Amino acid sequence: MGIDPHASLLTAWGLNDDIAGLETFSRTVVEALAGEVAVLKPQARSSSGSAPGASRCWSGPVTEAREAGALVLMDAKRGDIGSTMAAYAETFLSPDRALFSDALTVSPYLGFGSLQPAVDLAKANGCGLFALALTSTPRATRSSGPSAPTG
Repeated sequence: MGIDPHASLLTAWGLNDDIAGLETFSRTVVEALAGEVAVLKPQARSSSGSAPGASRCWSGPVTEAREAGALVLMDAKRGDIGSTMAAYAETFLSPDRALFSDALTVSPYLGFGSLQPAVDLAKANGCGLFALALTSTPRATRSSGPSAPTG
């Protein structure tokens, strides 16, 4: 079950598109579903993701979901080089971190080797990785034509 709060959804729930709204929405979804579904997939970068402290507001819902027995697949789609990728991996795949998740989405855009820090840490901590391969984005599929703008 995805937890993908965005401005229009938060508004529809009568919440502000800010940290408080994001946290209220996320905790409500976790409370309602964590004991009912196998996996919760929070979107690490929500509409309020650019606000200071946005990533920290996920620590409570992530912990609560795992305590309720749901696996957490952090939808972060991270992929970077060297120490930056290692830092992303530490954030989401280290058991002592507030955002520790059972699995993480990663992007091999910079080459599969760029994901090595995440692969190593996931293996060490018994976590999973989901690498983007073919997405639902229309222009990212083979059948939709060129991926670059044509005019």
